[in-house]
Amino acid sequence: MRNTSYKRLSPNVLSFIIPLYLLVLHFFPIPITGDSPPLYNPTDIYTVDCGASGNLKAWDNRIWIGDTNSRFSLIEKNKASIISKAAKTSPSVDPVPFATARLSRFQFAYIFPVTTGQKFIRLHFYPSSVAGFDRSKAFFSVKIGGYTLLNNFSAALAADAHGDETVSKEFCVNVKQGDQMLNITFTPTASDPDAYAFINGIEIVSMPDYLYYTSPQNGGIQFIGQKNVFWIEIEYALEMVYRLNVGGRFVSPMEDTGMFRTWDEDDDYCVKLAFVPANSSIDLKFTQQPEYTAPPDVYRTARTMGNNKTENMGYNLTWVLSVDSGFNYLLRLHFCEFQPEITEQQDREFTIFIANQTAENHADVITWSGGNGVPIYRDYAVMMPSQGSNKKQNLYIQLHPNPDWRTRYNDAILNGIELFKVSKFDNSLAGPNPDPPPNSVPPPPAQSTSPKDYGTQLVAIVSGMVACIVALSTLCLFIRRRGGRRRDADPGASWWGPFSYTSAQSTRASY
Repeated sequence: MRNTSYKRLSPNVLSFIIPLYLLVLHFFPIPITGDSPPLYNPTDIYTVDCGASGNLKAWDNRIWIGDTNSRFSLIEKNKASIISKAAKTSPSVDPVPFATARLSRFQFAYIFPVTTGQKFIRLHFYPSSVAGFDRSKAFFSVKIGGYTLLNNFSAALAADAHGDETVSKEFCVNVKQGDQMLNITFTPTASDPDAYAFINGIEIVSMPDYLYYTSPQNGGIQFIGQKNVFWIEIEYALEMVYRLNVGGRFVSPMEDTGMFRTWDEDDDYCVKLAFVPANSSIDLKFTQQPEYTAPPDVYRTARTMGNNKTENMGYNLTWVLSVDSGFNYLLRLHFCEFQPEITEQQDREFTIFIANQTAENHADVITWSGGNGVPIYRDYAVMMPSQGSNKKQNLYIQLHPNPDWRTRYNDAILNGIELFKVSKFDNSLAGPNPDPPPNSVPPPPAQSTSPKDYGTQLVAIVSGMVACIVALSTLCLFIRRRGGRRRDADPGASWWGPFSYTSAQSTRASY
């Protein structure tokens, strides 16, 4: 058994390390031998670098195909779209597919020949201004067949709200028999004459049947707070909102099981101090689910509450996920008991709360999976109803240990989280845009002409406001960093015996 912890690096260090790491991968790729084939081989794979031509290699060695003179169709009115190259890309942004884009003030569409079945659709955006196209004016919708994936979408607002340079959206749709042409349509928002649509990269990847959708042989999934069960019908479209490797590292698309999914770290979503045990040498036994369900790394790392029995009974191991209001969600929780002490039923039993409601009173991974080292997942449907004018609300996932008379160890465990938004009855997944960042200064209101000195005074006032806001933001950040440090928990009364943990400090992202 080996325990590891994951410490955060400062943004300055990351800005140096990430480009260097990616550069090394580009020139010295890690070989993948023929003895390690992917666990799943998709029947359809498209990786399209929009605005480019020929075949291009990304930093992870995936080959992307330019959309110029390609084997799929680009449909547009009067050939009004243009291709552009970003004037400057960040060293941490892969030029493939983010350095080029296709833009238009008119509707355009891509048509792909595909096979029947369920597909991942991934859309990649790098919101940057180019000649004649300001990034703040890109508002558009994206539709696939009868599904609205995005409406009046602003990639710039989405990126700025999360402090990111790029935005990637992943969706799941089902292609019916006889509909073997997949049409992805981009339409600028009609209410703004300056609006335009753009796209940097498109992925289409087949997935196994009923990987996320409810199989006809399945009796439905638990609907939190409801008496009836819920079915993820193939008529629904899904949007991946979160995919987290709980307690573990970032898992890149090339490290997935063949579907090129990305698994993020959960550090920004786990609220309280938690422990991150790991077992990199365990031989996982996939007797309850297909091996392609999630990468092995997801099941070899986890978060638990640790060995302080008294403290564990006094709090919940909690994740907070910000979601759009007014939708149903599919929540998948991944579990695997890999610690050698946990081998019998009721060795570690706990309660699961989802959206502040009880989902499981007696969660027991050994009971569910049948043994140690056996991965298992549990699916739940969650309704997040509209709350007035609130665009977003928090979805809480909380684990609490059961009392002594129910369990040997007062602890809880979780290995992975996946959360998908489910389309509404009108086949829409579209949510609202984020609000502009609070530190942005709105433009002055348009008024009648004034003397020249008034314009000079206005510039001075606005400049002073900007300077004050920057100074206050810097001061608040300094105070927050100094006050945000927490002390490690007192080890207290140890109940786990000789087993050792490594603690990791977790923080919650602000919304």
